[in-house]
Amino acid sequence: MAYTNFEPIIGTILNMTRGNDCCSQTMSLRTEKGIVNFIIGPETYVIDNRPLRAGLRVAAYYDASLPVPLIFPPQYRAQIVAVLTRDEQIMLNEFDRNLTARDGSLQLNLARNTNIETLNGQRVTCNPGNQTLLVFYSATTRSIPPQTTPRRIVVLC
Repeated sequence: MAYTNFEPIIGTILNMTRGNDCCSQTMSLRTEKGIVNFIIGPETYVIDNRPLRAGLRVAAYYDASLPVPLIFPPQYRAQIVAVLTRDEQIMLNEFDRNLTARDGSLQLNLARNTNIETLNGQRVTCNPGNQTLLVFYSATTRSIPPQTTPRRIVVLC
């Protein structure tokens, strides 16, 4: 799967409702720019298989190359959903062998307690460089590029 077209929307879940069938749900998010709806279907990866409920802060990624209905509020098909802690940031990007994002927007410094795993939860024991990574982090330096020691990295093989 190509992740280069994935765009994040971060917000707080307002509600979860049943979709058009038993295998889908609609998640309504309150974001800084207003309400956004996401279809959560069988193909949606929910990190850690966390139950989604009202009040959780999440990042929902959608494929910006796919067509979307011209309705209000906007509605996208979620590809990845991750629950975030209060001050946590998230980034999906390709990282080089030195763990610098392809666009130069972030450099990773790994620590012993950085949890590195695959999308299905398997532990990664090799260097996660030269991969597409979903990075969970909080503080960054003010350097260029900003540096962080992530709490967690999900390698999207």
